[in-house]
Amino acid sequence: MGAFKHIDVTQAQPVRLKQPFGVRIKLGRPAPFDPLAPVLGRLCELEVRLARSRAELREAQQLRYHVFYEEMSAKPSAFQRMTRRDRDGFDKFCDHLLVIDTTRPAGSRIVGTYRLLRQEKAELAGSFYTAGEFEIESLLARHPGARFLELGRSCVLKSYRGKRTVELLWQGIWAYVKQHRIDVLFGCASLSGTDLTSLEAPLAFLRDHAPAPEAWRVSAVAGRRARVGGEIACLDPKRALASLPPLLKGYLRLGGYVGEDAVVDHQFGTTDVFVVVPVKNINPRYIQHFGAEGTRFAA
Repeated sequence: MGAFKHIDVTQAQPVRLKQPFGVRIKLGRPAPFDPLAPVLGRLCELEVRLARSRAELREAQQLRYHVFYEEMSAKPSAFQRMTRRDRDGFDKFCDHLLVIDTTRPAGSRIVGTYRLLRQEKAELAGSFYTAGEFEIESLLARHPGARFLELGRSCVLKSYRGKRTVELLWQGIWAYVKQHRIDVLFGCASLSGTDLTSLEAPLAFLRDHAPAPEAWRVSAVAGRRARVGGEIACLDPKRALASLPPLLKGYLRLGGYVGEDAVVDHQFGTTDVFVVVPVKNINPRYIQHFGAEGTRFAA
């Protein structure tokens, strides 16, 4: 919802960076790929679509490893370090959105990625990834019949971190939302660092300006709970907003809410908050921009 961050396993408890507490990934064959998955959007040499093969998934996992473990502060397991891929047991249940630079050599064309986990696929997996940090079961129970989509593991190659790539990712997400009739987007959004004192200003801003109403409120799992913003006042909202990660600011602009707790992830070197975006809240100007049915191709 990384950035919104957040690996081929054969065991019930896979080796991974962030194993949800109490969550066991179900065994099963990897989901099939559609070798004819259509292009969902295009900007000059860049295009966005779902992964068409296991080879493309492996390339996306390599990109994730590069960004999360080599560029950022995540600590890889010995297995991840050996394979140089960020992968976990949820990958095989997800669709993987890719931004591809068609001018780059084969094997290095993926420059951005997002992991999409639909509710029916999460039921096959045994849970959502986010359940390792936040108590989302009550949220699902409060909205029976709503179709939930978890967003995670987003990352973009450093030289491509700009408006075009982000726009294409959102073009792809919106097309996916319309195709699968999604009602709610959610996931963990990460702020860099684990020192809550140094993050007081942005956390207080989120507490004051994007609190989730009761219907969408989610708490952190027991033992991992840190109150978002605590009792600290946000004295400079403009500066605090500017300090938020671009992805998190994007969710707020869409009409997203932030949960009441934060979770410190020392392994990943981040502080995570829960973000939820009811599709009905999305600003109409974004829907107009991407097309009501998500079929707009950028020129």
